[in-house]
Amino acid sequence: MTAIPPISGTTRLYVVLGDPVTQVQSPALMNPIFARLGIDAVLVPVHARPEHLDRIVGGLRCAGNVDGIFVTVPHKAAVVALADRCSPMVEITGGANALRREADGSWYAENFDGLGFVAGLVGAGHDPRGRQVALVGAGGAGSAIAAALLAAGADRLSVCDLDSAKLAGLRSRLDAHWPGRTVTSAGPQLAGAGIVVNATPLGLRPEDPLPFRSDLLPAGSVVADIIMKPRETRLLREAAALGHHVHYGIHMLDGQLDSYRDFFGLGDGPMTTRPRDVDHQESPYSGLRG
Repeated sequence: MTAIPPISGTTRLYVVLGDPVTQVQSPALMNPIFARLGIDAVLVPVHARPEHLDRIVGGLRCAGNVDGIFVTVPHKAAVVALADRCSPMVEITGGANALRREADGSWYAENFDGLGFVAGLVGAGHDPRGRQVALVGAGGAGSAIAAALLAAGADRLSVCDLDSAKLAGLRSRLDAHWPGRTVTSAGPQLAGAGIVVNATPLGLRPEDPLPFRSDLLPAGSVVADIIMKPRETRLLREAAALGHHVHYGIHMLDGQLDSYRDFFGLGDGPMTTRPRDVDHQESPYSGLRG
């Protein structure tokens, strides 16, 4: 096990913002990586309630030893307005999950959720290319996953969300790059789907309802959840009991680690031990047009 070096006055800071924040897995993954690469840095969770987000991000921007901000639920959309510049993927999805401090002191926003999710799927043998996918949730993570699935060659994507305005905005942005491949609805449309994805927070708490009825899943489908803690949500337990392949939320974070290394300039060499064929996959964002 890699020993974590002591924090000193030279240690650079990274934070992960969320509400709640008890479920985040990134510190447990990133801090050993910092230690292994010999990087004097630490990632810590910060509980940021929505009404305090502007002030918290503003304070972090002013702190001279903060180099990066990771963002989780429910702040991925709201944090975009707090960045100075955004990537094309952030503009398409409307959400960001990472911000870095640039050399001039400005802050640049990116979204790796979709890239990580697709890399995790491919690594587990569930390539979305040519398949029909049903996605529940059009928030920050869901929007990024939608774009990445289409860029990776998903044949048809069904997206549902109760927020009709959010759903319409995402559909318009996706159609600008991948016309005619997305359908939207208020409720889940699972018929014919080979891959079904829960990109909502439902499942974080034991009392949460299911995002969709497990008995309506098409036979032999892959059921994926983006929730990382608990690892096995009620949805995944029920899907597995019905004989479906299940795909855990931690794979999405594992698939993002090498992208974070490049984004934050964290040295050379892979940060993960993912299979070789995943490391050599073309980025699913290479299909962006416009």
